[in-house]
Amino acid sequence: MISLTWQWLTDPQTWTGPGGILAQSVTHLRISVIALILAALVAVPVGLYIGHTGRGRWLAINLAGAFRAIPSLGVLFVATLLLLPRLSGNLAFELPVVLVLVLLAVPPVLSGTYAGVEAVDPAARDAARGVGMTESQILWQVEFPAALPLLISGLRSAMLQIIATATIAAIVGIGGLGRYLIDGQASRQYEVMAGGAIVVAALALLVDVVMAGVQRLVVSRGLVEASAT
Repeated sequence: MISLTWQWLTDPQTWTGPGGILAQSVTHLRISVIALILAALVAVPVGLYIGHTGRGRWLAINLAGAFRAIPSLGVLFVATLLLLPRLSGNLAFELPVVLVLVLLAVPPVLSGTYAGVEAVDPAARDAARGVGMTESQILWQVEFPAALPLLISGLRSAMLQIIATATIAAIVGIGGLGRYLIDGQASRQYEVMAGGAIVVAALALLVDVVMAGVQRLVVSRGLVEASAT
């Protein structure tokens, strides 16, 4: 089994063509990035508001827990059945997948955002108010930069979950690395399934390394040193 998997992974034909690993990885990554962006557009503003004002925290916690409990496959099938008669082309299949991934990604992004804002030293807020800064200025110039480590950690966690779960796109006929899992099982080519799982894991690790590099670039060195101590 291991030798067959290695042969499949090292075969040049496995990597090229419209059904190759490179093309499927691009599709997988495209769907994942779209889902993360949409989730961030929803969760980050809400998290900033909750963290800054302290209002609605209980609602955010309950919603995050509810979203985590949602069965991804069940939502995917329901969304596909509802949207398929109303949409055409690939959008009819891609949109339900993206919706499922957004629901999956909102809780970690939301939690990381408001937790990052809540963790800001109250003395920093008081000092900002003392020099005459408005609430909006405090949020964007004091709280948001200080919240970046936890906010980006939430984004990284969400992206890892998205990449792992995006394999379900193959169930409704969309491309992506999940094709190797579904098609491999259908044809009983278990080396293809194993190879596909390895590629998914490698893609998740690669993306996490890239996002960790971005985090090092955008987060203040003082915040990094403070969190390390």
